[in-house]
Amino acid sequence: MEWLGAWAAGVDWLHFATIPLFTGIVGWLINWSGLVMLFKPVRFHGVRIPGMRELAAVLPRKLQEVPGLLQGGVGWQGIIPARAAKMGSIAVDKAIAKLGTPGEFYQQLEPDRIAEHIVTVFRPEIPQLVDDVMRREHPRLWRDLPRPVRDAVVERVQTQLPAVVGRVTDEIGIHIDQLLDPKIMVIDHFRANPSLVVRIFRDFGQRELNLMVAFGFVFGFLLGIPVAVVDSLFGEWWLLPLLGVVVGWITNALGMWLIFEPPEPRRILGIKVHGLFLRRQDEAAEVYARIIADDVITLERIGDFLLDGPRGDRTRQMLATALKPAIDKAAGPARAAVRVAVGPSRFDTIRESVAREAVGRTLTPFKDPAFSRRQADRIQHLVATRTKELPPRDFVEMMRAAIREDEWMLYAHGAIMGLAGGFLHLWLFGVGG
Repeated sequence: MEWLGAWAAGVDWLHFATIPLFTGIVGWLINWSGLVMLFKPVRFHGVRIPGMRELAAVLPRKLQEVPGLLQGGVGWQGIIPARAAKMGSIAVDKAIAKLGTPGEFYQQLEPDRIAEHIVTVFRPEIPQLVDDVMRREHPRLWRDLPRPVRDAVVERVQTQLPAVVGRVTDEIGIHIDQLLDPKIMVIDHFRANPSLVVRIFRDFGQRELNLMVAFGFVFGFLLGIPVAVVDSLFGEWWLLPLLGVVVGWITNALGMWLIFEPPEPRRILGIKVHGLFLRRQDEAAEVYARIIADDVITLERIGDFLLDGPRGDRTRQMLATALKPAIDKAAGPARAAVRVAVGPSRFDTIRESVAREAVGRTLTPFKDPAFSRRQADRIQHLVATRTKELPPRDFVEMMRAAIREDEWMLYAHGAIMGLAGGFLHLWLFGVGG
């Protein structure tokens, strides 16, 4: 007790008290600026330096992860938007793949309603489609046919349209697992729209992120108390900068832990602790599902992918094959005579031309934004239900895995700010002890 009294009598209490205050403020700044580093800027901002790409290739792997270096630039891009494509990949592997197969998504869109919509939109285009193809492939025959005969051909095609379109949507459903790749679809969309990944975090996690910033002050202040004690005992000039590095690193690490860990509720020293994101998994699932349904896996984007994606040729060929029988039936009893009149080769060419022309127009209604929005509610329900059912560990992994490898940058940023805070305190108040 005499030793404690002697120590207390010799302490510069102003110097002592300012240390936790400093570490608290620095802790707040660390977590606040860390959030800025996570999300901003959405696109890379910096300068391209000749030779940087080659130099970056021989740097340690961790340094290569700094946004822009491998592309030959010095600057910054928010960690999350910089890893948008990676997050898309992980989101598919960890969550969306478990939410449902492409076939399940397709069934949620109610193929029968899609077929009805296609028929409604496509039917008025049939006369022009048939006329265009016949004028191109056999203008003389088409011109010589009496108007009632031409009208009858168009009417036959229109009459068969519901059955043909139903067959088309059934064929899509049967082969959807081979035609649609959600992983490519999500990765490409996230890469092209990194702001969407930022929105996913912001929309359902802003409350927790703000709390993490506030806790930065609490953690920094509490860690500053033992730092002040050590500084008062030893009074070395290098102690505060060195311990500032430790405090800065730990403050950022505790902030990340606060958000994501533990995934399951746990009691530590009698206090119930649970990752902040995990406490609102159900609410987060609804927000996440709305973003996925509105912007990522939409009927409009499915239509784009089916026709214009990497497997678009296969889709077009499959649909053309499904449509060809309709052309034969449109000729009706006169099919054999027409085939003889125009020649088998010309007849097959006409049939294939009508089928090819019809393919693009058949799936055009997929791209109808209004119809896509109406169908989005069904996708949202599926995604929300399955996301709520995800084990907490998988839910955490879905959100954190994309930035896990880059967290060291946040910790290093905290350490550098802690070092700067230590030197600033040393400059303002001198050496303690």
